[in-house]
Amino acid sequence: MSAVQAAGSPRVGIAEWFRVSLGAVLGVAAVGAISQWVEGASGWTQLAWLVAPIGASAVIVFALPSSPLGRPWSVIGGNTLGTLAGITCALWIGPPWLAAGMAVGGAIALMLQARCLHPPGGAAALLAVLTHTTDWRFAFMPVALNSALLVLCALLWHAATRRPHPAPQPAADAVLPNADELSSAIDAAVARYGEVLDIDRATLRGLLEDAQTQAYQQRLDSVRCSDIMQRDVQTARPDDSVADALHRLEEHGIKALPVIDAQRQVIGIVTAADLRTDPDAAPSAMRESATPVAARMTRRVQVVSAARHLSELIPLFAGSGHHHIPVVDDAARLVGMITQSDVMRALHRPAQQGHPDTTG
Repeated sequence: MSAVQAAGSPRVGIAEWFRVSLGAVLGVAAVGAISQWVEGASGWTQLAWLVAPIGASAVIVFALPSSPLGRPWSVIGGNTLGTLAGITCALWIGPPWLAAGMAVGGAIALMLQARCLHPPGGAAALLAVLTHTTDWRFAFMPVALNSALLVLCALLWHAATRRPHPAPQPAADAVLPNADELSSAIDAAVARYGEVLDIDRATLRGLLEDAQTQAYQQRLDSVRCSDIMQRDVQTARPDDSVADALHRLEEHGIKALPVIDAQRQVIGIVTAADLRTDPDAAPSAMRESATPVAARMTRRVQVVSAARHLSELIPLFAGSGHHHIPVVDDAARLVGMITQSDVMRALHRPAQQGHPDTTG
């Protein structure tokens, strides 16, 4: 695929291509016929009965039904306010080039303020200046009438062809794919959607990646250690034997034991590797060792408060080599344990979910 093709509008199926094109034919023809009849019946023979910006509006309401630019208020309000801006500039500004610029800029300002941004509204403003239209009725007949009729035709056509307008957004999965999976996922989703989207593929991917990053950041900033820590923590006392501590690790299938004193304050931590520091000793001898845990434990222990946010744990695990971090309360008493696995689970599971009962 060439660069030009890749940057253009995505292809749609034959059925959608025919449905959109035929809808525009019937819609614009109906708008023209009804507006011409109204113009003749009203006696406003000095006014046009159909304006060119309606053609641009038709592209949006029939081909881009998911776009906020094609919502009913955007079409009617945008075209009408744009025309009023053009008429005002045609009346009060002399040089046509200045009037044209002021009209388009004023139309954009009005549409943004009124929350009805619609690109053809800029064309409607320019049309009023170029034709030097100064009759205020022109903004309502034919522009507002054309716009309202076009919206009505689009609503009826999309309903008749079972494409609700405005088109509902498909429900998103609870978990966004990673960056490597986004490309194929976007292509599959757009193909299933079956309509032209007024956003290019690269921008859509960028938005999804940014949304994923923001979702992770919000999760990191909202979850505290107390939300994900393991509360039923196996511990050791400094005078416990190496044999007892090793048995406890093997029995519960865990890798570390915080060492606590009588007030449950953390004074050390011991792992299976710490307990097997004698390379010459047989495994059976280690299980029978009466050496106290205090002789093998690491005394400088990194602990975290239960109120600490998850975002503050990432540097501890990523940069300091920690795998297990005891969690303490305001009185420095042990209340839980957090592992790298707990942090990863917290990033990839719903916020409301139970916690495991043993350290891993």
